Amino acid sequence: MFAADELPKAETILDKFVEATGGKAAYAEVQGDIPTGTMTFAAIGLPGKLVSYSQAPDKRLIEITLEGIGKLSEGVNGDVAWSMNAMQGPRLKEGEEKATTMLQARYNADAQWRDLYKTVETVGVEQVDGKDAYKVVLTFKSGRPLTKWYDKDTNFVVKFAMTTQSPMGEIAVESLMSDYRKEGDLITPHKMVMKAAGQDLAMNIDKVEYNPDLPKDKFDPPAEVKALMNKPAK
Repeated sequence: MFAADELPKAETILDKFVEATGGKAAYAEVQGDIPTGTMTFAAIGLPGKLVSYSQAPDKRLIEITLEGIGKLSEGVNGDVAWSMNAMQGPRLKEGEEKATTMLQARYNADAQWRDLYKTVETVGVEQVDGKDAYKVVLTFKSGRPLTKWYDKDTNFVVKFAMTTQSPMGEIAVESLMSDYRKEGDLITPHKMVMKAAGQDLAMNIDKVEYNPDLPKDKFDPPAEVKALMNKPAK
C-alpha cells in the first residue's frame, strides 16, 4: 500500500500519458481518424466488422456490421447523439445519456484533460493483468466520475471504469486496454475488452488512418434519425 503523500499527483500521471503516447505536438496535428478492425460479442460468438470515424472537436460515427444480423451504428455530430440498429430501429439519445455520449466523442480528450475535468486525484495502486497501475479518479465538470488505471512502467492507460446512462438505466462499464502500437506519430491501444450490462465485447483494431478527407455530411444523422428529430414534441 502507498500513503497518499507517496503517490504521484494525478496531473503528473495524465501529462506523462500524453508524452508517452506521442506528445502534445503530435496530438495537436491530428484532427480526425478512422480506426478499422473487428468487434466480437461473446454472447453470440460472432465477429463483426468495425469502422469508426472521428473528427475534431466532437464528431463521431461508429458502424459495426454483423453477418446475418445487420448494421449497428451510433453517432454524434456536436448537437445530436443517436443510435440505430436492425433490431430496435433509430433512437435519439437524450438527457444524461446524451451528455455522456457527447463527452466520449470529445476528440483528443486525453490531451485536453484540463478542459474536461473539475478534479483529478490519484487514489491508490492496484494490479491490472499482474502489473502495478496508478488508480486515478477523474471527475467531469458535470460531477460524473471516471476511473482510469495507468501502468507504472509504461504510463499507458490499461483500464477504465465508469457508470453511464442507457435506456435500461445506469450501467457499469469496464474496459481493459492493451497491445499499444504506433500509428503515425501516436501510440494507441489496439485491443480492448469491455464489460457492460452483462455483455463481454472484444475489439481489435487492425489499423488507424489519421486526418482522413471525409465528406462534409459524413456525420449527418441518417434519414430515420432525422425523422425522429422532426417529430413535434408531445
